[in-house]
Amino acid sequence: MAQIISVHSFRGGTGKSNLIANIASTMTLQGQRVGIIDTDIQSPGIHVIFGLDENKMVYTLNDYLWGRCNIQDAAYDVTHALIAEQKHTTKVLGSLYLIPSSIKAGEIARVLREGYDVVRLNDGFQELIRTLKLDYLLIDTHPGLNEETLLSIGISNILIIILRPDNQDFQGTAVTVDVARKLKVPKMLMVINKALPSLDFADLQEQVEKIYSVPVAGILPLSEDMVQLASKGIFSLHYSGHPISQAIKGIADKITGLVVSR
Repeated sequence: MAQIISVHSFRGGTGKSNLIANIASTMTLQGQRVGIIDTDIQSPGIHVIFGLDENKMVYTLNDYLWGRCNIQDAAYDVTHALIAEQKHTTKVLGSLYLIPSSIKAGEIARVLREGYDVVRLNDGFQELIRTLKLDYLLIDTHPGLNEETLLSIGISNILIIILRPDNQDFQGTAVTVDVARKLKVPKMLMVINKALPSLDFADLQEQVEKIYSVPVAGILPLSEDMVQLASKGIFSLHYSGHPISQAIKGIADKITGLVVSR
């Protein structure tokens, strides 16, 4: 049975899209069929990480939501991006598909002005899983809480909440956790990003788990290497031995472990 995983942050700038891209890539290398859908329609961008040229995107999620195409028409096979970045190291065993949102200003403005049918969005999730025979569908949500985000959280098998060690993030995350519990999300995991390497990670994990009563799946250190890559590719493939890459592998393993343990 396919698993729907929403990745959410209460505030922007947490590194959500990079986390999703790297988790999905790791799962794909392990032989899974994975889809990513960019529902951050107001500020899309995950397609950049996979080198998907917006000028070559015939259809996007926006087109599906407005009835211009079927959802699978907006799905792009980006497995080749992993193959290119892997070079001679590891064979890509699975498949990875990306459903991007439009980067066109006019279409973003239309979403802000008119909104869209969230029921159709949910139907699209299920259709993607069926037609692409996915093992995992990862949803890149819009930061904060709105109707679309509540839908994505509510239908998720697993919710991953990403936050920085910052008081504003801590407060907003408490709201997200409370909402997720009210929506009866089966499993929740925390990921702490951009943590100063000088911090005591074990102590930080203990503090966060005590505050939210949610397990921390991984802590990603603040890294100059990540900043220098600037979303030009999959970090964990460029730097396979990096502490961030090792933490991402651990997060992916925890996700698959949750599925096995159900």
